[in-house]
Amino acid sequence: MPPYYMETKVRSQINDLSTKPDYLKCVERVEAWFQGEILERVPIRFHRHNTEYETAHASEHETLRDQWFNTEYQADDFLRSIKGMRFNAENFPIYMPNVGPNAYAAFHGGDMTFEETTSWYYEIIHNYDTDLSKINFSKENVFYKKLMELTDVALQKCGDNFLVNYPDLHPGLDCALAWRGTNNLCMDLMLDRGNAQKLFNLGNNHFLEVYDNFDRVIKAAGMPSRTWMNLPIPNGRMHIPSADFSFMISPEDYIEFGLPILKEEVKTMTHNIFHVDGLGVANHIDAILSVPEVRCIQWVHGMADDYPIMQHLDFIRYVQSKNRGIIVDLAKEDLDKYMERMLPKNNFLWIATKSEEEEMAIMKKVEKWSRK
Repeated sequence: MPPYYMETKVRSQINDLSTKPDYLKCVERVEAWFQGEILERVPIRFHRHNTEYETAHASEHETLRDQWFNTEYQADDFLRSIKGMRFNAENFPIYMPNVGPNAYAAFHGGDMTFEETTSWYYEIIHNYDTDLSKINFSKENVFYKKLMELTDVALQKCGDNFLVNYPDLHPGLDCALAWRGTNNLCMDLMLDRGNAQKLFNLGNNHFLEVYDNFDRVIKAAGMPSRTWMNLPIPNGRMHIPSADFSFMISPEDYIEFGLPILKEEVKTMTHNIFHVDGLGVANHIDAILSVPEVRCIQWVHGMADDYPIMQHLDFIRYVQSKNRGIIVDLAKEDLDKYMERMLPKNNFLWIATKSEEEEMAIMKKVEKWSRK
């Protein structure tokens, strides 16, 4: 049996947290959801997708890059940010070592620029004949080493106050997108599919190695497995596969290029939630759900014409019919209508709230609905 399967038997040493006394019960509720069951009530996260990209933190660093790279500051700032907070329902105090969403692409070369709440990667493949040699994965890469350092420092400082994630990693199609750029990669699928395939392969070659390294570090510290979605998995390997670039390609091209990557990406994981970011990605739902390791879906329906969520109920029901869990980003004003028309099985609700009083009321409503 390969070593990574043996690692899934290592249980988290975390019992309860000083910041979340009901930690174990909430973790059990998340695991029940993964298994297609409901433990007392449907799980709830009081959070809205991408909220973390809306709040900047002032500091006295000379540059934003200095701020992002200051490992002590990042861990201490997170600890300050959770002081006095209540983590109701399936909200957990979790710190994610972070240099932005294209960190995995940057491990292979290139540079990034930093803003208050995110970073941007500069594409490096302008000409396949001359530029493919620029892609060289290295553990000595500045961004790889920084994320390892951020992880180590956070693990030293967390105590029983917070958990530590492994970083946000995007291999495969989205890694190739970062290296090549949107317009160029779309044109490649029409005019240069051979080189596009080379780029997709390069984007997945080192993913499991990178994942295993970070997984080993957090497991050695007794941490459960978690990624940016902040759902602790005490016994297993958690991953959020995604392919936002698939929004722009046909179902046939996704099956040819994306599906083999997805199968490789999730094969050693025990808990996979595919991040379906919008209607374009949802075009590939049958291919995504054909992979048995993908046990759950995160449905991000978007805003503007894609709002409200009530127009997407048939899609949610379809995922439920395949006996998969689904995370639903639900506005609190839509909660009552949603519960009237939907069955609770397989649901995980994400709801943005403004007060603990709102959260208590929502939990009572959802508990009653969960008994339907």
